[in-house]
Amino acid sequence: MLTRKIKLWDINAHITCHLCNGYLIDATTVTECLHTFCRSCLVKYLEENNTCPTCRIVIHQSHPLQYIGHDRTMQDIVYKLVPGLQEAEIRKQREFYHKLGMDVPGDIKGETASSKQFLDSHPNGEIKTDDNFHRGTLEEKQEEGNDYHRSDEQVSICLECNSSKLRGLKRKWIRCSAQATVLHLKKFIAKKLKLSSFNELDILCNEEILGKDHTLKFVVVTRWRFKKAPLLLHYRPKMDLL
Repeated sequence: MLTRKIKLWDINAHITCHLCNGYLIDATTVTECLHTFCRSCLVKYLEENNTCPTCRIVIHQSHPLQYIGHDRTMQDIVYKLVPGLQEAEIRKQREFYHKLGMDVPGDIKGETASSKQFLDSHPNGEIKTDDNFHRGTLEEKQEEGNDYHRSDEQVSICLECNSSKLRGLKRKWIRCSAQATVLHLKKFIAKKLKLSSFNELDILCNEEILGKDHTLKFVVVTRWRFKKAPLLLHYRPKMDLL
């Protein structure tokens, strides 16, 4: 059987963050130009800039953070290509939460046994791939399509209504994947309240309207840092409907 060996450093440029020069962690892509960075690096950069760090294209004049999105596919690729990276990152996160005296989120508690290695990594930086790798990748994609993110980090949320024009949810406490977005929550609420369109809703955290593409993990890290679970979110009709 023919095999092909690829040196890891030959593809480093494609799986590293141009801001920190390290391997991508929580890979996040700019929707305007599709350049990818570590989420923490990109968020910090966009606090004072509104352009892509690589190509300098304007992401958005006033709200660039609303035009970036988690790139799960890229992160999965990085974790598969770099031996031990995922385990090391989980260990760092666990130590971080323990240092702060906070509860460790679900999938950081060591639930990495389900992650599969499809690449035979070698100490000299070479990676061997063959047809078994491609078959394994296909099988994993099929499994991922069936698990509905159950192996993801989980976030506990309390959804409160702060408008007299909408009713409250019968079950306002939910738990879902940290990779779910604000748009997912809008659709969930609209379905439960039988609204004609999820676009009629705003979701807020600390009285700030959240962008539809924000992941819940992003909201927790940037708007709910150091606060205890659950993440408290409010929903209301859009301002132009009030």
